[in-house]
This record gives sequence, C-alpha cells and structure tokens, in this order.
Amino acid sequence: MKIIEQLTADKTCLERYLKGQGWLPLNEKITAIEIPGAGNMNFIIRVKTQERSLIIKQSREFVEKYPQIEAPAERALREAEFYQLISEEESIKKKMPKLIGVDKKNHVLNLEDLGNGVDYTFLYQKNMRLDIAELEEIITFAARLHQTINTDTSRALLPNREMRKLNHEHIFIYPYLSDNGLDLDDILSGLQEVGLPFKEDILLKQAVKKLGDRYLEDGKALLHGDYFPGSWLKTENGIKIIDPEFCFFGDVEFEMGVTLAHLKMANQPDTLVEKALKIYKDLSAIDDQLCKQFMAVEILRRILGLAQLPLNLDLEERKALLNEAQSILVTTE
Repeated sequence: MKIIEQLTADKTCLERYLKGQGWLPLNEKITAIEIPGAGNMNFIIRVKTQERSLIIKQSREFVEKYPQIEAPAERALREAEFYQLISEEESIKKKMPKLIGVDKKNHVLNLEDLGNGVDYTFLYQKNMRLDIAELEEIITFAARLHQTINTDTSRALLPNREMRKLNHEHIFIYPYLSDNGLDLDDILSGLQEVGLPFKEDILLKQAVKKLGDRYLEDGKALLHGDYFPGSWLKTENGIKIIDPEFCFFGDVEFEMGVTLAHLKMANQPDTLVEKALKIYKDLSAIDDQLCKQFMAVEILRRILGLAQLPLNLDLEERKALLNEAQSILVTTE
C-alpha cells in the first residue's frame, strides 16, 4: 500500500519535508507560513524563508473544501503534466506560475509564488466590472493555449479521465438528481422550489446528457479545464492563470462556454459577454451554438449544484438565468 505523507501547516514538519525533497537547503529556515487564498480543491500553503517564498500544493483523496467528496489524489500530477506541455510556449508559460518541483509519490507541487494577488471572484460582487483590457488578456490566453497546443501540434496525451469523471458528475448529473441531498433553500430561500421544474424537464436533461457525453470524449485542443474567475489572478505583474488540474484535450467550446457563463453570473453587461466571444472568434475558430450550450449547462450547474459561487443575484435574477439556460439547451437541440 502506498503511504502518502499528508502535509500540514506545522512549520517543523514542513521544513523537514521541504529539505527532504531538496527544495530547501539544509541551513535555510522557514520564517513564516501563510494560507495564500481560499483554495477549493487542494491543500495549498505559502512558505517563506529569508531567501524565498514558495507555494506548496498537495492534492489528496478528497476535495479540500468538501472533505466528504472523494477526488482523484493524483490530480496534482496532471497539473504538472500541463506545465510540462506549455513549457516551450513562452507566451503561455509567462502567464502561469513556474513549476519548480514535483513530488510524485506524495502528489505535491512546488510552484513559483506570484505574490499577494487576488483572484477575480470579486466580480461576483455587486457593481464590479471587468474592463476590456483585462477581458482581452483573459480571452487571448485561452485562444493562444488552444491554438498552440492541440492534436495537430502535439502527440502528448493528457486524458485526465478521473478528474473529468468527477467534473462530469457535478456538472451534468448531480444538479438534476431530485434526491441529491442539497437543500437549495440553505443557499437562498425559495431556490429549492425554483429548481424543481429544471430537475423534472426531460428534454432539458436529454440535452444535458448529450453535452455530458461529449465532454467525456477526447477533443482537439489542450484546455485549462476550469477557466473561471477563481483561476484568474490579479497580480502586480498583470493577470496570471492558475490551477489547471482539470486540464485535458477537449472542445474549445467547453472552455469558452464556462467563461461566458461566469461573466453572465457575475452580472457583467451583455455587451461584454458578446465582446468576449468576439475576441475569441477574431483569434480562433469556435462553434457559437455549442459554446452557448456549454455556457447554459454551466449556469444550471452553478445555481442548482453543489459548487456554489458567492453570487450577488436575487431569486428572480437566478430564475431568469436558469430560464435562459433552459431555453438555449432545449431550443438548440
């Protein structure tokens, strides 16, 4: 049986572990330990010494925020494979943290510390707006990634099936189960009743299943796999992209559909959402209809499923988004 060393915030244990990996010289001491952000999936900690600052990330057999949910323990190794794939693409590599080391046995990554940045989940707050220059930077990164690393340019395989299986369960199945154990009224009073018709809509569930089957198929382009505001980091050196552990070769429409969904749920103007799609289309080909179908399914999942967001939307606004998503999926079938 493989024995995994579970990292903790204990300074003495962490220092011993880092020196054992050769990531700290024997004479270097940890001066401070910090939690760098509200990570959902993994154990993440910032380690400071007098000489440097590191981000240590360990994936475990469960989701860090929801320990009751099992997750592929080796997902950090898939993220390491992503960094390896982009290592020759300077325009992409410079937008992400450098991979300094990998401990394959314990599923740990040693990553460059990008500093005290904040992710873009602040967009979900009231009256927050993404400016066009930031939007262009975010969308251009995705288009470049898809254009430069795909099945025409790379023979690499990165199926990441276990993570896709987990994501498939939470995007395409769980939100539509009538007895999934999630009381949506705990999130917002009245949401449970609002959600019922969507769980009972046979045509909607057929359309969602069809997209789910497509998500599980291998596609052409390397995707980040979870391209939403929580993966975009605002730093003093510009926007950086983090956390590609859901990466795989798939449909670019899935990646962009997820992005558009989050812009809508962050209550960004329709003109900005359409601008995002136009920026992408000016750089790379995309199927508009398929993109908006994936957008719709992400909206449904985030409002009715387990992976909730800090949305600043009242019941009527959420209902309007659900109805729009339902209409896209049912009428474009």
